[in-house]
Amino acid sequence: MKKSKLWSLIAVLLVVILAISACGKTPTATPTVAPTVSEPETVEEPTVSEPEASDEAAAVDEKPADEVAAAEIDCMDVKAGDTISLLYQWSGAEEEKFTAVLAPFVEACGVTITPESSRDQALLDTRVKAGTPPDLAFWQTPQLIQYKDQLIPMTDLGINEANYAENWRALGTVDGKWLGLPAKADIKTLIWYSPKQFKEAGYTVPTTWEELDALVEKMVADGKVPWSMGFESGDATGWTGTDFIQDILLVQQGAEYVNGLIDGSIKYSDAGVKTAYETYGKWATDEKYTIGGAQGTLSTGFNDAILKVFADEPEAMMVKQSGFAMGTILGTYPNLVYGTDFDFFGVPGAKGLQGGSDWMMAFSDKPAVKAFVAYLSSAKGGEEWAKASFDLTPNLAGEKAYVDETLLKKAEILAGATAFTPDIGDSIPGGFGKAEFSGVTDYVNGGDLDKVLETIAAAQAEALKE
Repeated sequence: MKKSKLWSLIAVLLVVILAISACGKTPTATPTVAPTVSEPETVEEPTVSEPEASDEAAAVDEKPADEVAAAEIDCMDVKAGDTISLLYQWSGAEEEKFTAVLAPFVEACGVTITPESSRDQALLDTRVKAGTPPDLAFWQTPQLIQYKDQLIPMTDLGINEANYAENWRALGTVDGKWLGLPAKADIKTLIWYSPKQFKEAGYTVPTTWEELDALVEKMVADGKVPWSMGFESGDATGWTGTDFIQDILLVQQGAEYVNGLIDGSIKYSDAGVKTAYETYGKWATDEKYTIGGAQGTLSTGFNDAILKVFADEPEAMMVKQSGFAMGTILGTYPNLVYGTDFDFFGVPGAKGLQGGSDWMMAFSDKPAVKAFVAYLSSAKGGEEWAKASFDLTPNLAGEKAYVDETLLKKAEILAGATAFTPDIGDSIPGGFGKAEFSGVTDYVNGGDLDKVLETIAAAQAEALKE
């Protein structure tokens, strides 16, 4: 009888130990082959020999959340331990956010990422010329043209095309081949203001360029200064002026016109450019319209120009600036509340957006690279990018996944845009940007506009000549 009890106790202990052991196991992510990219992103669950489970059994056999997340990722033919080399310009907090975006892919597929960060494009040039480029590089649109003969088309790498608007596909296409995936974007076509100040003055946010112009004149009539337009920035003084002019061009001429300036089919001395400069000059040189008039524009730092709108005693009502303005505002005034003390709206009437963007380009088509491209362009990749709050993702699947309400609003503006144009100065090589900065500075300082534009046009022609 004692032996029987002993063996019963041992049996019970063995069952308990086996149960604990089973619960403690960590499932190993195994690369799976998913449906083709033209189909919805659904992955068949592993085949089991058991009969169809009842509702009750399904509830008991439900998969852990991490397994479900892994099932959303197509690892294709990747083998655990495969490596991917990356070269990008991000560092610090930006690099941390990018790492967070990639974490689900790395965990699901067992890929080893070997990243390198550098802002020196010469490093990428050297690698490409030596025949040892990284598997993937994240750079700007001019490099898509520069390396077009070395790059693998995105359509050969499993990209989820449906997650990108046509204007983004066009931007990444060179000689009929889609060579770049738009990974990150920041929009510049924004105007920042204080909702509290607008409410007290009885102003409403304009929805057309004509309404904006009327609002500016109303502010002047009320004895208020509409704009803070300072653009001093050391060797780059003038860049906020050229940004503002490009947004005016998007209003007056449209995105195709801006792209014509970038590719040289439209001269920088064209009448349309002159009209935009004159519109900008009216506001940037007159103290009725901007703080300190021309001298204020020339001497006020671009960050100080932002802060003057949100000081305890504001000096102006609005400032046109990129998305980074919020960081400048909260860096000095941490107690200000978004939506109450500061907010933004898109430049009304602009037929497209201006902004910066980082593009993924592939120098390899090995399985791990294909899986990487498929992941980043998938619904899961877009959502993870948005959750990481790494600026904006052009991946439409991320539009509703932002956890930061300012990014959510910017994403809505981006998603609603009919076109996206890169910065003209950044897109034309050979020192053109410096000529553009110097030109707008000379103009605000009283220089002859026709001569200024002819000088910039000469720099444009020189930079773009074959």
